[in-house]
Amino acid sequence: MRAELIAHAPEGLGPGKLAWLGLRIAHQKDWHTYWKNPGDSGLPTELRWELPPGMDAGEVAWPVPRLFRIGRLANYGYDGEVLLVAPLKMPQELPPAPGGMGTVRIGLHATWLACRVECIPEEGRLVLDLPIQGTTAMHAAAFAQAQAAQPVPLQGSSQVRVEGERLKLSVQGLPEALRGQKLEVFPETPAVLIPAAVEGKDWTQAWEGNTWTASLPLSPERGKAPTQLPLVLAPAQPSAAQDSGSPQGWHTVAAIEGTWASATTAEVSPALAAALQANQAAAQPPGGAPAPAGGSFWFALLGGLLGGMLLNLMPCVFPVLAIKVMGFARHGNHLPAQRVGGLAYTAGVVLSFLALGGLLLALRAAGEQLGWGFQLQSPAVVALLAGLFTLIGLNLAGLFEFGQFLPSRVATLQAHHPAADAFLTGVLAVAIASPCTAPFMGAALGFAVGLPALQALAVFGALGVGMALPYLLAAWVPAVAGWLPRPGAWMDTFRRAMAFPMFATVVWLVWVLGQQSGIDGAGALLALLVAGSSLVWALTLRGRSRTVLATVLLALTAWLAGSIGPHITRPALAAVPATGQAAAGAGWQPWSAQQVQDLTAAGKPVFIDFTAAWCITCQYNKRNALADAQVLADFAAKGVTLLRADWTRRDPAITAALADLGRNGVPVYVLVAPGRTPVVMSEILSVSELRAALAAL
Repeated sequence: MRAELIAHAPEGLGPGKLAWLGLRIAHQKDWHTYWKNPGDSGLPTELRWELPPGMDAGEVAWPVPRLFRIGRLANYGYDGEVLLVAPLKMPQELPPAPGGMGTVRIGLHATWLACRVECIPEEGRLVLDLPIQGTTAMHAAAFAQAQAAQPVPLQGSSQVRVEGERLKLSVQGLPEALRGQKLEVFPETPAVLIPAAVEGKDWTQAWEGNTWTASLPLSPERGKAPTQLPLVLAPAQPSAAQDSGSPQGWHTVAAIEGTWASATTAEVSPALAAALQANQAAAQPPGGAPAPAGGSFWFALLGGLLGGMLLNLMPCVFPVLAIKVMGFARHGNHLPAQRVGGLAYTAGVVLSFLALGGLLLALRAAGEQLGWGFQLQSPAVVALLAGLFTLIGLNLAGLFEFGQFLPSRVATLQAHHPAADAFLTGVLAVAIASPCTAPFMGAALGFAVGLPALQALAVFGALGVGMALPYLLAAWVPAVAGWLPRPGAWMDTFRRAMAFPMFATVVWLVWVLGQQSGIDGAGALLALLVAGSSLVWALTLRGRSRTVLATVLLALTAWLAGSIGPHITRPALAAVPATGQAAAGAGWQPWSAQQVQDLTAAGKPVFIDFTAAWCITCQYNKRNALADAQVLADFAAKGVTLLRADWTRRDPAITAALADLGRNGVPVYVLVAPGRTPVVMSEILSVSELRAALAAL
């Protein structure tokens, strides 16, 4: 790839003048980058401008893309040479920039993903000095060609009608010269249509007089139905006349009639489902014995229900439930309001568990090796939870009331909307409960993640029902609330005592952060918690002391956040896994260079998959060759340890390992055996290639 920042300002850069900026990308043969909707995989090119004050760059004008197919997947993008143009808006006065006298400096930070069979994430920082008074028009031909490549607004109407799992598209106003020709459809909104759908097989098109119609399949991971669908239509096979100056495509925004059912949150696109299939296949015992079903599912449901009930006894959950139940003691004679509150609390708990469960299943399906409580893998989330629980603990201890810091209108929302308050309390209870996963829930949750999506979500829903059941019973059965002691001073004492389980949860979270970010990260979090607590205390004071102390402590907290806060998110030095443990796993394991050395030193072969979520070829190989039952059986028979080096986020260690192999992109597949030269496989894997390499061990 070659990237270049160019400009077109034929009248200079004065106020009211027309000017354009452009990122010109020249691809080597067989390489491509991506459109605003990349399709099944990939990443769109992003432009972040660095402009003088008052200047502003408009939206990128995307040329008509083309379709790139690989196996059963497809992407939208560009090859050859493409110019991404953005209009430049001028201020009333242009200050000179460091570029020289009477010039302004234009900066651009661009990121793009270049793919052939392998994919390489790249970036560039480009600078251009433009004269204010003089003209800049040396690239006029390139900008004129880019303008010709833009889709033309359709001078007609278009509409989409929902018909079950398909969309019926009708377009009027296309040029008469197009009649009878086949068209390509490029949706600007991702995850609405299936990019890899084949015309004549998966979707059909026809001309009915001057109206072009198409029946298109909906994407399985679609979201809620919008009211409009922006589309680009282009000839499937442009004619010579079109190449010589006629529009290359037409842009239209189709109004949608009807709505479609949203896909379940646990489903993922076909481009990313491959990782889940490979992991499930690799985790099966020899002989392909299927996972237990039937009665085991009902056992998992029962386990989720009982586990949810027992979850209320966890130190970090019980205070929330106890505080809500104490509300019955205060308002025991308002049975209808109690019942509404019980239902709202139950809805908050169950929906939150379903959302967390669906997110867990979706991320695992996307190739992430996650378990319940996966949100705690993020140091930032752990730190935020620790801060939240510290704040709740201080409130329970009586240091402050939330109403002290909120406007009266906000502070009284709880009284005006008790059902919404109960619902949000259920959401908070789940946020607190998820880190406190009890051992008795492990079997049900571990079994659930291997079930089909709907059955797995049923187990998560049963977990929420079990957690909400005690409060729901107390709300609907007056006798349960009648068991509570009468209101009295004990309620304040009990509330203050509940602060200590909250602080105990904070201790546990600090320990979790210490495992992720080391002793420096844990120490930084503790310092920030102390500073934040002192700030809350200062805000409870009155008079001038409140203003002085709060200002000083706020400045101290801000200084600490800037100076030692970054330690929280810095990763700690990773511990080297034991060789025996690394070799014993039946599925894919995270890659590390040390682990490869240890395994090969022990005489054990290793297969390494250098991959990334945005790499379409990686997903294709996971779905096909790496998920083949015969290949997985050969891996097991030869005792090969499977390691996956995930390059979705930039990792210097993985980058160095790729460089050692003479590569700078993914996918790369390497079979390493003691005493043998490492075998680097083809980018598009085949079952025969893998089995032949394994047979040679």
